[in-house]
Amino acid sequence: MRKYIIIALCSALLVACDLTPRQVVSAKEELIAVDKKADKYQDTAYIRMLQPKSDSLERQLDVVIGYAPEALTVKKPECTMLNWATDALYDMAKEVYKGEVDFAVTNIGGMRTNWQAGDITRRQVYELMPFDNRLVILTLEGKEVRSLCNVFARQGGQGVTRQLRMEIKDKKAQNIRLNGRKIVDSAVYYVATSDYLSTGADNFTPLTRAIEKHETRHKIRDLYMKYIETRKTVKAEVDGRMKKIN
Repeated sequence: MRKYIIIALCSALLVACDLTPRQVVSAKEELIAVDKKADKYQDTAYIRMLQPKSDSLERQLDVVIGYAPEALTVKKPECTMLNWATDALYDMAKEVYKGEVDFAVTNIGGMRTNWQAGDITRRQVYELMPFDNRLVILTLEGKEVRSLCNVFARQGGQGVTRQLRMEIKDKKAQNIRLNGRKIVDSAVYYVATSDYLSTGADNFTPLTRAIEKHETRHKIRDLYMKYIETRKTVKAEVDGRMKKIN
């Protein structure tokens, strides 16, 4: 018996000392459906334990927090959902951030649903913004604001607040105005957005060149819910802030 143990240990050492490079010589894929066939593997005791919490969460998600007189939809270059979401982000940023905020930007890719006219629930806010993105305030030079607007023009439109207006012609931004004034390249402007977009995601590259970045702990989804709960009415209109010129 002792001899076999010694032989086994020697074999293990030889394997451990073998530095020959390894490589995959073959592989195969298999799709495993996750459907009712897998129900027999459920931990029913665990499910029963979680059920009260699940039921409580469902009730909380179905609480009505506001009302939309008209549907809010998502499309380019400008739409009611983007306008509402960006304006709400700006207004809430002004409430929770002590510094200056000149305008806000959001991305159409972050809007994951439309809202029909009628009651708005917490669940619908989660469906719109299922991410844990947080509010950030960036300090941008005017030249970077113009660069950002040109990104929006090439993409066919994105979300900007009512303070910022621009036209899109031949995939270029023109007549950019902030509160009715031209953007000054050497001036600095303060933009509210998400921590996700501040990394340059969705090709929002000019945001990565911010002079300063102030991060907050506020989840944008939570800010949207508070915005609706305090104002009750959820409405927006297409007002020409991002206008495509033929």
